[in-house]
Amino acid sequence: MFTTIRNAWKIKDLRDKILYTLFIVIIFRIGSAIPVPFLDPEAIKAFISGSGTSFFGYFDALTGGGFSKATLFALSITPYINASIIVNLLTIGIPALEKLSKSGEEGRKVIGQITRYATVVLALIVGFGYYRLLDNAGAVKNDNFFVAAVILLTFTAGSAFIMWMGEKINEKGIGNGISIILFAGIVSRFPSGVNGIYQAIKNGSLAWWLAIIIVIVAVAVIGFVVFITESERRIPIQYAKRVVGRKMYGGQSTYLPLKVNMSGVMPIIFASSILMLPSTIAAFLPKPKEGSFWAGFLNFFSFDSPFYAILYLLLILFFSYFYAATQYNPIEITNNIKKNGGFIPGIRPGKPSADFVTHALNKVTLLGAIFLGIIAIMPMILSKAVPAIQNFAIGGTTLLIVVGVALETVKQIESQILMRHYKGFLE
Repeated sequence: MFTTIRNAWKIKDLRDKILYTLFIVIIFRIGSAIPVPFLDPEAIKAFISGSGTSFFGYFDALTGGGFSKATLFALSITPYINASIIVNLLTIGIPALEKLSKSGEEGRKVIGQITRYATVVLALIVGFGYYRLLDNAGAVKNDNFFVAAVILLTFTAGSAFIMWMGEKINEKGIGNGISIILFAGIVSRFPSGVNGIYQAIKNGSLAWWLAIIIVIVAVAVIGFVVFITESERRIPIQYAKRVVGRKMYGGQSTYLPLKVNMSGVMPIIFASSILMLPSTIAAFLPKPKEGSFWAGFLNFFSFDSPFYAILYLLLILFFSYFYAATQYNPIEITNNIKKNGGFIPGIRPGKPSADFVTHALNKVTLLGAIFLGIIAIMPMILSKAVPAIQNFAIGGTTLLIVVGVALETVKQIESQILMRHYKGFLE
């Protein structure tokens, strides 16, 4: 990876793209430190640390600490991500949007514009909910209509500005802009997590040898994530030879790649969003009495509950298959192969080929879901075994995002080097 970056630095236009991306990341980090007016940072920090829900910690990690400090970029890129997910799902269910998505560059521009409008609407909704949360926590100074409008519009404007910066990275920088900003927010929390472990060792709450074991396990998990992320099931495809005039075409062999972790981190995000819904709603309401039905109900959905872990795994399994079903259509794939004169060796074209691809897809999806379940549950097990690392910044979900974005960005740099006929990057 470092060799690739060093070789890219030698090419002027690639160096300019890298510097432009770094410039946008610096602006993002500056905005994540600018506080929103009329808010008490200490009251916000005290409320979030004492809320008893892991959702705020998870969201704070994704926003690079901006959420817990109520800064300009407190909502980060999450409204845009949610808007993109909603628009993509609507594209599958609404024929007009599906037609737009398949109508070329102009259709994609219209879809992108719809996503931007949806982002602003979601930012207003989430910003209002966050404002009400802060108001209930006593963090809003001089609460009135003007103060509420300034806070809400500041949150919304910050989210829209981040969306614009992500698009600028796509246009003039390196990598996927939204992913790069998400990556920067997560990685920025890493030093504070390391410092937390150091302080735990210093005050004696964590043994030094246990910290070494944790580092070894973390390195092993990163290697495991990289291995699974790059793994794929390759279905061989053979194309028949055909003669056109005096020339012969076709006859080559290729393969249909089915990635083990084809859904990425999306099943974990969907599952955690659903499971965090009860505790998040409870944070906006008065605390229920001990021993009441609602108190027991919320205990079931607490982060350290066995019920939570089991339901978490089941939801990850469900959303893994759901995502695979929405993104891959075996009948359409095999029909396209057949139209181009291809076939799967040993399998008849048509329904048998579609059944074969479906069976292979189901097995690969199951392996990917098990992998995601292990990554998602591991922080819960470690936090129970070693309480001193409960506040460590990098969890299972964020680790998947960091590794995925790093691998994808390096691949883009390598492909751009290859397009410029640079011969040294594979040495």
